[in-house]
Amino acid sequence: MSPKNQAQIEDKRYLVGGAVRDQLLGIKIKDKDWLVVGATVDEMLAAGYQQVGKDFPVFLHPQSKEEHALARTERKLGSGYTGFNCYAEPDVTLEEDLLRRDLTINAMAQDQDGQIVDPYGGQQDIANKCLRHVSPAFVEDPLRVLRVARFAARFAHLGFSIANETQALMQTLVASGELNTLTAERVWLETSKALQEPSPRIYFESLKDCGALKILFPELDCLWGVPNPAKWHPEICSGEHTMLVLQQACKFSDDLAVRYAALLHDLGKGVTPKEEWPSHHGHEKTGVPLVKQVSERLRVPNEYKDLAMLVSEFHLHTHKAFELKASTILKVFNRMDVWRKPQRFEQFLLCCHADFTGRLHFTDRPYPQTDFLRECLNAASRVDIQTILATGVKGAAIRDELNKQRTQQIMQIKQGYQTVI
Repeated sequence: MSPKNQAQIEDKRYLVGGAVRDQLLGIKIKDKDWLVVGATVDEMLAAGYQQVGKDFPVFLHPQSKEEHALARTERKLGSGYTGFNCYAEPDVTLEEDLLRRDLTINAMAQDQDGQIVDPYGGQQDIANKCLRHVSPAFVEDPLRVLRVARFAARFAHLGFSIANETQALMQTLVASGELNTLTAERVWLETSKALQEPSPRIYFESLKDCGALKILFPELDCLWGVPNPAKWHPEICSGEHTMLVLQQACKFSDDLAVRYAALLHDLGKGVTPKEEWPSHHGHEKTGVPLVKQVSERLRVPNEYKDLAMLVSEFHLHTHKAFELKASTILKVFNRMDVWRKPQRFEQFLLCCHADFTGRLHFTDRPYPQTDFLRECLNAASRVDIQTILATGVKGAAIRDELNKQRTQQIMQIKQGYQTVI
């Protein structure tokens, strides 16, 4: 590696994308991406950069390991977000590279002197708090529908919203059918990132507004317009309730598993026959196969899927915890395997709390059920299986005696607990 070669490359590089945007927004920069203009692959290698890109030339800096990409243009050849031909030769200009990006706020660069290069109005759109596409080529990449929705979820708390003309292009992309070319892994990746943004509900609402939710999450999309009993759901709409629950889950936890389970907890209401509205008897169990269906279609990690299925099936048990028999509480504990997975039970309780408070005017209502169930679990956990074994019981009788003593412990908590609903 020649220091001279490296210095020549660094003279041709620009800080681009999110780092420039976040710097202008006053947000802490997480990662720095660099663009190198007027260089070749051979020159990058000679300067000691390590090539890692497969579809187009991307390199790691010899010391910092930050990503450096050669300036490139893209031409649409086929369907989907991978159907592009990339051209990354030294004659590609900075402006040409920035033109292929999705949003104007992501299409700025900063040179070595700290000067901002902004050919497409990103700084003005930051000032106007506007998420706007860079060019009509936006409609060539279906992944951009999800990305724009995700950026809307990231910056909604700062007042950002999607430009009307960009919303129209998102609708055009949906109508083209190209969303069907997105792989399950890519949809989940964007969705999982969105769930970790400050305002995840904006992601799903943005997808609904452009018609993408019906294609990607039909089990969720159909909840809008499905009514709930006004006594327990002043917001009425099941879709709005789901968004309120997600919002509450985000207040309670940054755990992706919790937020995902909160999102899917009421899918069963989407298949309730209309003649039974606004009641949804049995929706907890009818929602379980739907949660499984969504999770397996998107190839969601099993731990997230399992928690979401348990939340769907048992969230009403938690709401009615004070009314349950001690034996029923123990059955729920056993079904949820709380003995080996106490942390998952805590995640479950957070989701139930979010479900109860995720309703219009319910946000600050007390929810003592979670503390009650924690006490029941703590009491039941004190039963010592070694003491039982010492009595000489064997086989199935061990489990029977264990359940008997655990039930007795739970019953004592019920008898001494102040019921507050």
